[in-house]
Amino acid sequence: MENVLKGTNALKPVLIIAVLLFTVVQSKGQQVKPVASGYAPVNGIKVYYEVYGEGRPIVLIHGAFYTIQMNWGQLIPELSKTRKVIAIEMQGHGHSPYSDRKLDIATLASDVVGVMDYLKIDSADVAGYSMGGSIAYQLAIKSPKRVRKLVIISSTYKSTGWRPEVNNAFKGFKPEFFDNTPLKAAYDAVAPDKTKWIKFVEQMIAFAGTPFDMGDSNIAKLPMPVLIISGDNDGLDKVELMKTYQLLGGGLSADLGPMPKSHIAIVPAESHVNLMMQTNIILGYLDGFLK
Repeated sequence: MENVLKGTNALKPVLIIAVLLFTVVQSKGQQVKPVASGYAPVNGIKVYYEVYGEGRPIVLIHGAFYTIQMNWGQLIPELSKTRKVIAIEMQGHGHSPYSDRKLDIATLASDVVGVMDYLKIDSADVAGYSMGGSIAYQLAIKSPKRVRKLVIISSTYKSTGWRPEVNNAFKGFKPEFFDNTPLKAAYDAVAPDKTKWIKFVEQMIAFAGTPFDMGDSNIAKLPMPVLIISGDNDGLDKVELMKTYQLLGGGLSADLGPMPKSHIAIVPAESHVNLMMQTNIILGYLDGFLK
């Protein structure tokens, strides 16, 4: 049995990569062209952005290793019919150049504010998936006036919000696991300097393995409505997730009092990566919440 378990542990990085690749292949939706795109000079680096549509602005923040199209390719065509969509590629991701600047959630959240300043967006709805959700939480904590409504998709504001196996998953990762994969091909297709790939992956592995906690008290003080969307088996600790919702004022009996301004949706039979591909489900929640 011990040998079998050792073999299983050795396969974990390979299995996770396979799941990531499935997501990349399956997440190509009907693409639309941005009405504007470019680089915003923020905090000593250049951050790539794309703008779609017109209307009330919504800022989209992608997950780790993703690009705009990998993460939001299916949602942007629908959202941009009635909204001004600002999609960002964080440091080292996609079109945004690699930087030796240390990756941390607070700095990345500050980058998002910098892009909003550059585009003269005073306030916007903000949606973040996975890593992007953590960045969105930090943005809402530090710059609450910039966030009208907050959407968190399969994410948390502290490391312990993930199940232990998720926190341990990246411990066995090595840059070579990503060789000859669609993730590498996507990077090569748009990265300003594709020779930075290994440094970027090493940087991301270190970032993913760094514990973080933005504080329960800060979540409880968020003034804007928050929508949490989670798959029932997406790797988030559901006990901790419910505590988060209670901090946001939820988990009550709305038959005996007013409905809380924040909401939570647990989508059945969904994993972390597959949840992001449920376009109609996510759009249905966003349409109801972002009014």
